[in-house]
Amino acid sequence: MSSYSSNERPETDSVITNIVNYVLDYRITGELAFKTAHYCLLDTLGCGFEALTYPACTKLLGPVVSGTIVPHGAKVPGTSYQLDPIHAAFNIGAMIRWLDFNDTWLAAEWGHPSDNLGGILATADWLSRTAVANGKPPLTVHDVLDAMIRAHEIQGIMALENSFNKVGLDHVILVKLASTAVVGKLLGLGRDELVNAISHAFVDGHSLRTYRHTPNTGSRKSWAAGDATSRAVRLALIAKTGEMGYPSVLTANTWGFYDVLFKGNAFKFQREYGSYVMENVLFKISFPAEFHSQTAVEAAMALHHKLGQLGKTTEDIRHIRIRTHEAAIRIIDKKGPLHNPADRDHCIQYMIAVPLIFGRLTAADYEDNVAADSRIDSLRAKMETVEDSGFTHDYHDPNKRSIANALTITFTDGTALDELVVEYPIGHKRRREEGMPVLIEKYKTNLARIFPEKQQQQILEASMDIDQLAAMPVNEFVDLMVTP
Repeated sequence: MSSYSSNERPETDSVITNIVNYVLDYRITGELAFKTAHYCLLDTLGCGFEALTYPACTKLLGPVVSGTIVPHGAKVPGTSYQLDPIHAAFNIGAMIRWLDFNDTWLAAEWGHPSDNLGGILATADWLSRTAVANGKPPLTVHDVLDAMIRAHEIQGIMALENSFNKVGLDHVILVKLASTAVVGKLLGLGRDELVNAISHAFVDGHSLRTYRHTPNTGSRKSWAAGDATSRAVRLALIAKTGEMGYPSVLTANTWGFYDVLFKGNAFKFQREYGSYVMENVLFKISFPAEFHSQTAVEAAMALHHKLGQLGKTTEDIRHIRIRTHEAAIRIIDKKGPLHNPADRDHCIQYMIAVPLIFGRLTAADYEDNVAADSRIDSLRAKMETVEDSGFTHDYHDPNKRSIANALTITFTDGTALDELVVEYPIGHKRRREEGMPVLIEKYKTNLARIFPEKQQQQILEASMDIDQLAAMPVNEFVDLMVTP
């Protein structure tokens, strides 16, 4: 008795079809979505500019072959590099993510939707320069903002109900997916070509989370999204040649994504695609820290000042209780030695100890010279993390999406401070009015790290008004941000 599988070509998986329909057909009109995307663009670029002050980042940037300049290629903001769009996407993406300071989305899966700007900006700039060279109109920054909203939405909606980390895959798979979809639109792919491109994003090799977790946490987590968004540009360009796709890449028995990588489970969806994610995205405003710790760091800063008022120091502390949510415990609860900056910015105890001791937490505080202060590890050893089921519930509640942490300090004399609870970080939608002026100051500070004063002013004049910026050709906006 024999058995065989039908070789009839299947229908395209509905997950892919829905993404394609959204990218090609859905019209984004919401003022809040574009206003938030404007803030997001400025903040994301600013994060990249700060990263350019770190040699560990800049050593990875530039052309593969030193000195190569691509005519009409994409320029990398903050540098003098002009590269092909694939490598430019890696450069921009790596800069954006390096310091763990760009926006965040927290749900069943975590991630940083602005990572997609690497592929979006590189492709839009390259297309614009090529168009101008051929006497055609360039893309505008409005096209970039529109693509950002769509990329945020695809990555974020996929993340709401689908945990890739629980099957060992890193969240940059969603960067690759979202970037492929929106870069394909920028490239002018037809419906069938875009289906093919997205199928390649799913059938592609995918990153393990090994580099984000103890005991292997390392700097790849800072360039993995750059790698993913650049891969997306490559896949979209391959599809543009007419290369075939794989319509049942998700659902195919035995060989499909669900069976091979998702334990046989199909993706689940909480809502349809629109502009929800951009409108509700979380900004990292005050602290370059993994987002599940943002409220803990804010609480630690307040407690540092309280210690000063009481005439006490961290040497007077016997115990610190951290009441937190499940995701924080799973990702950033660490004991024992921390081996590098990437390890430290994924340790909630470290990110509480530094502000308690110094009254600050900056990107430089993850470096070896600061970490060598013995008070940090001494204080870490006094910390206990406890999950609060209510915090975990509110973390997943679509009407709250809080990221709560609470700290209780007990002193060596047996006295204790009242527990300090911070439920929403300053970058949360519920604190937008408070947060956006601080976000703009962060942007200005990051411009000043790279550009002379006159160039800073030119960039600010072009970028602060959303209507003026949206109408600006992409290539002209990027030209304002290059260095000699």
